[in-house]
Amino acid sequence: MLAVHLLWISSWAEDGRLILSVTVLGTLLDTALRTLGVFQFTEPGPLIPFWLILLWALLATTLRHCLAWSARPWWRAAVLGALGGPLSYYAGSQLAGVQFGYGLAPTMAVLALLWAAVFVGLHRLAR
Repeated sequence: MLAVHLLWISSWAEDGRLILSVTVLGTLLDTALRTLGVFQFTEPGPLIPFWLILLWALLATTLRHCLAWSARPWWRAAVLGALGGPLSYYAGSQLAGVQFGYGLAPTMAVLALLWAAVFVGLHRLAR
């Protein structure tokens, strides 16, 4: 999917850098949340599972394209991040058996606040 995206667009070098940056930053963020006990995965290891790393890469492909409308005004990205971020993690928990170490409601609240800022930051990175 990522290869098709890079072949399809004309700015493949720029999008490639964005995909790499978002993937690294997202992996670091989710690994920190795992280390803090927010997420508990069945897969052993210090890093997040590979499937979650790939989701960060796929999210990066949308920032300059199908989600570009959500970048401005900045508060639109914050609202979408606050709603969509936690819902994505909840869906992942149901599909992949991820447990929330602090319970559902506190985790969703923290993720909403975090993703309000993260999504604004990702859009700034995509400019």
